[in-house]
Amino acid sequence: MGVFEWIRLIVGGVFLISGLATFFTEIFGVFHFRYVLNRMHATAMGDTLGISSCMVGLMIFSGWNFTTLKLLLVVVFLWFASPVSSHVLARLEVATNENLEDHCTVYPELKMLEEELAAAADPAKQADPASSDQTKA
Repeated sequence: MGVFEWIRLIVGGVFLISGLATFFTEIFGVFHFRYVLNRMHATAMGDTLGISSCMVGLMIFSGWNFTTLKLLLVVVFLWFASPVSSHVLARLEVATNENLEDHCTVYPELKMLEEELAAAADPAKQADPASSDQTKA
């Protein structure tokens, strides 16, 4: 076994082990979080990163051939399918959950959220609103 094969073995093994570690972290998130959107976030991120990492490790083990192309196409498909399916499930949960306010902040209009984010981004307005009004006058 030459040096190149050892490097391929080590790099591929690192990708496979990191993918498995991501899967175990994902499993912990699924059983640790209580709310469905938190669980879904943990699984969606874990699936996308874990499967991609494992597939890259398998591509490195396989070398450059038709199987590598197939694995790459699976990774690309998962990168598109996983976020879309997670988004659809999140929209379904938001549309059907009657007790959504118990788990997160609900804004009736997007403008209210934008104003709150703008106020949080500008610490001068938050600290002393009267002084900022005087400087404008």
